Formats: sequence, structure tokens, C-alpha cells
Amino acid sequence: MAEAENFKYKDPKQLLNTRIKDLMDRMTLEEKIGQMVQIDCTVASADVMKKYFIGSILSGGGHTPKQNATANEWVDFVNEFQKGALSTRLGIPMIYGIDAVHGHNNVYKATIFPHNVGLGATRDPQLVRRIGEATALEARATGIPYVFAPCIAVCRDPRWGRCYESYSEDHKIVQSMTELIPGLQGDLPANWSKGVPYVGGSKKVAACAKHFVGDGGTTKGINENNTVANRHQIYGIHMPAYYNSIIKGVATVMISYSSLNGHKMHANHDLVTGFLKNKLRFRGFTISDWEGIDRITSPPHANYTYSIEASVNAGLDMVNYDSCKIELGTMKFIIILNLVMVQIMVPMNYTEFIDGLTSLVKKNAIPMSRIDDAVKRILRVKFVMGLFENPLADYSLADQIGSPEHRELAREAVRKSLVLLKNGKSSDKPILPLPKKAPKILVAGSHADNIGNQCGGWTITWQGQSGNNMTTGTTILNAIKNTVDKETVVEYKEQPTQDYVKSNGFSYAIVVVGEKPYAETDGDSLNLTLPAHGIETIKNVCGAVKCVVVLISGRPVVIQPFLHNIDGLVAAWLPGSEGTGVADVLFGDYGFTGKLSRTWFKTVHQLPMNVGDRHYDPLFPFGFGLTTAAGKAA
Repeated sequence: MAEAENFKYKDPKQLLNTRIKDLMDRMTLEEKIGQMVQIDCTVASADVMKKYFIGSILSGGGHTPKQNATANEWVDFVNEFQKGALSTRLGIPMIYGIDAVHGHNNVYKATIFPHNVGLGATRDPQLVRRIGEATALEARATGIPYVFAPCIAVCRDPRWGRCYESYSEDHKIVQSMTELIPGLQGDLPANWSKGVPYVGGSKKVAACAKHFVGDGGTTKGINENNTVANRHQIYGIHMPAYYNSIIKGVATVMISYSSLNGHKMHANHDLVTGFLKNKLRFRGFTISDWEGIDRITSPPHANYTYSIEASVNAGLDMVNYDSCKIELGTMKFIIILNLVMVQIMVPMNYTEFIDGLTSLVKKNAIPMSRIDDAVKRILRVKFVMGLFENPLADYSLADQIGSPEHRELAREAVRKSLVLLKNGKSSDKPILPLPKKAPKILVAGSHADNIGNQCGGWTITWQGQSGNNMTTGTTILNAIKNTVDKETVVEYKEQPTQDYVKSNGFSYAIVVVGEKPYAETDGDSLNLTLPAHGIETIKNVCGAVKCVVVLISGRPVVIQPFLHNIDGLVAAWLPGSEGTGVADVLFGDYGFTGKLSRTWFKTVHQLPMNVGDRHYDPLFPFGFGLTTAAGKAA
């Protein structure tokens, strides 16, 4: 009690602003700047946390305690860093963040939900809210209280490698899906002040709306590039979901790598401070993307002092910076981490940022009031989260990782995300739902028996990976085998020849093909074509037997040239770990209900093309989706 009286910031009964002021009055410049730094777990230690007063750590790029780490190993890993933070003079807890963008996707055996492009097709905000609740529990099970989600980009060009992280080309759908935020953070208490962040206890996590702003509108969909937009496009298309996020109490906002009309967002004072903080009254903290401030200059890091000054004065609160070089023999691996918060991500080379910012403050190039604003916002989030009262995690939620309830929720999400684009070569002869009872059926394609392919990027690793060894789940092939009649013979051949298909007397075939896993710039594509082996498989199979093609992709792809050969076409997006949701609908246990949240083009020469455009001539329009009734096989 005596300590609480002397240190008001340690007393949870004190008003929030009283606690913030009391703590800030006690802090040195060194301690304040430390709060503004986010470093990667690969360079963090308890000693580093104590020496530099580091405010935040992240797991960037799929970095984990060890391969296939358990929930308890994650908790021990995070707690060790936290103990270092708590051992400082003032005992300010650090906040640990991670990319949990379709479930707790870095963690082995976690539930992997469909990526956002598929969730947009569900048109079901309450489903997305429940996914947020499940993701929060799985994150907290590993001791992590902060996730870099949701991505509320409005992807206007599917050539963008992050388009699958966007719910839709229509801002109204993106706005509705900000229900993920109360799922992650909890519902705001009555009379909660607008713009003030809220996190409702130890089973909820701080969320991060990203990437502010215009990331989905870059020219030709080139990642991190320039968005050319007038005021109507900025405030009427790309900005609206931020209004909803702030109203719902989002704790943090990540700034975009991209530029807006030639002005780097990481240095955009008018929008970060003038609009987001002052006009919208956002009271959480902003954070940079992975090494985002370095990329203010071209080439990156060319004038780091300028980058620090421009970004912090623009309104970045927390900075992530990481440029770690590891030499193994003659090989050099450069790991670059960048995440945007109003805390600055300086993941690896953090001392350069600390020294540079300290010097700029002492020279009055960055006013002390700007530092105080940043630190006040970071502390506000930490107090609201209850980190000062409960800084250390325990093992009590370990059973939430990949729990049966969460996997069932993911299966439901898969069912609702599927969009039926074609059902029979004539409307009076539908092929779907497929009969469960048939003498022999063929399953073909590179994505039929591949957990990695059906999960896509941001799964266990940053880019994702093909194969069935990365994590647990049900492949679409196994789901089909478990769904059909026990007398039905299911043959799987990844790339069958047409002669093989013709000579084996199949009743019908299911072809599952699509894009390989990718993330960010590695996914940028100017042609949006399927891999050659996928096209060949469609031709060989659908040219020989009745077929349903299930497309696994993060966006619409070129399909028109093959459409005439295909009897049934299903857009399954990137469904995640629960492939049974696909079989549920293919065989009629549930009906198709999904609707396109993106325009499906005929050729890439039409792009960008979005609903409402004057010249709108799609293969399948925004909102399209055929339906089937449950329980009726064709």
C-alpha cells in the first residue's frame, strides 16, 4: 500500500491519466526513447531489455523460440524478456507483438483460418468477430498480448501480392469486417471515450489496424509503391475502415510502406498527426512497419538521421528497425524486419536508432513534446491492457492452441467463404453438389494434398511453404476421402495424363490447383496466371471427364481460357488448415453461399477494374456467387 501511494502509476485504482502522468514525470529521456523502440526477438535478451529500457519485442518473419515450439515454450520465451523489462528502475513492462493475420499463424498446431479475401466472401462480420476471439485466446496461450491485425487495406488491384490480406475491393465490406477488433480486444465498456484504446483483460489482445493509408491502391498493385489518389479516393475508399477501427477502440495503427501521391506515409505528418491523431482523435499508438523508416529514403537507410527525424516528427510513436547480417561460411543472410506502429520497429540495429533519436532531441530537431506524445500513447495502451498488473503469462490457456472448437469455427469459415462460379455446362444440368456414392472418382492437382498450399503465405513462416510437414490440419484430399461413401474408390494423382483419365472410368473428377504460397512483394504478379502444371492438369482432366475445379488462390486469376472445359468452378481462396470445410460444401452437406468480394477479371489488361467503374466488363462481377441447397446431390 505504501508503494502504491508513492508510485501512483502502480496503483490500478488511480485514473488512467493520473497513472500515465505520474510515470512520465519519473522517466528520463533514455527511458522514454527506449519505450519507442521495438526489436526482434532474435536480438532481444533480458539484459538488452534492462540496459536499453526497450518498450516492445516482436516475432518478425516467422521467428519462434524453436521449431515446432509448444505453447508453454512460447510462454517461457516471452516471460524471460519480460523479466528483463521488469527489472529496470521503473519496472515498465514490454509489449510483445506478432503477425496473427489468419489465426495465430506462426505457431505450430495453431488453427489456421481462411485469409481475409475468403472471409470477405462470407459477408459475415459476426463470424469474423468469433475468429478474432479464437485468435486472441490462441495468442494469449503463448504469452503474446499484441497482434498485428486486422489488415484493413482496400485492395483495388489483384496484382498486389498482399491482396489476400484485404477483405474486399469495396470499403463497405472492409468496414464491416473491423468486427475482428472487438473479437480480439473485447467490447468497449459503456461511456468509453472515443479513440481511447481498449483491451478487455487477460484473454484479449491489443489489435493493430494496418497499413495506414492507401496500401491497397498502389499503381499496378506494386507492393510498397505509390498510390495516386484524389481526396474522394483517399477519404471515401481507403480511409473509412479506420473510422470504424478507432470507434471500436483499436489499440494501435501501423503505418504503410507505400507513398500517397509521392509522399512516403512514414513521413506524412498531415495524415498521421493531422488526420489520424488530431481529426479522428486516435489515442492509441502508431507503429512503423518492418524497417519502414529506413525506406523513407532510396536506397533504404541512405540517410538514417533524416529518416528518424522525418518519421518521428510525422507522428510515429514506436519504431521497428532490424537489419541483422549473419554470416555462415561465405553465405550472408540479411534479415530485415519492419512493422508499423506508433512505436518504432528497430528490430536489430536498435542502438543506431536510439543514439540517433537521442541526438536529434538534444539538438531540438525533434521537440520533447513529440517524444512525450509518443510515450504517453504507448503507456496508455500498456495500462489499458493491464500489463502493469499482469505482466507475466502462465500456462493456463495452453489447450486453446488448435482446439476442437477453434478448428470447427475455421471449418465453418471455409464453408461460408467458398464461391461457386460455375455449376454445369448448362444451367439445367448442375454438377454440384457431387454424389458421395460413385464407383470411382479422381482427385487431381498440386493443391489437393498439401496443407502448405491451402494455407498460403504468413503460415509458420513469412512466405509460407508447400508440403504437409509444416503444421497440422486436414488436406482437401483427406477431407474428400472422409466425406464420400465408404464404397466409393478415391484415386489421387497429382498430374495425370489425359490418357490415364480416359482409361480409368472415373465417374467425375475434382481438380484442386492454384497459386504457390507467397507474401508481400514476392506475390506481386503482372500476369496472374496459374502455374503451368495447374493449367495442364485442368486441360488433361476436364478434357476427359466431368470435372469440378477448386481454385486455391489469394485473388482472382486468369481462368477464362479454360472455362469452357470446366463443368464446375469453385473459388476456395486460401482456406487454411481445415480442408473439411471444402468437402462439406462440394458434397452438399452445406450449400454454397459465398459471394465475390472482388471483381473477377477476364484479362489482366482490364486491371485495375473495380465495381462501380465506368468501364466494367468482368468475367464474374463483384457480388456474384451461385447457390446450392444443402443435402441434395446433383
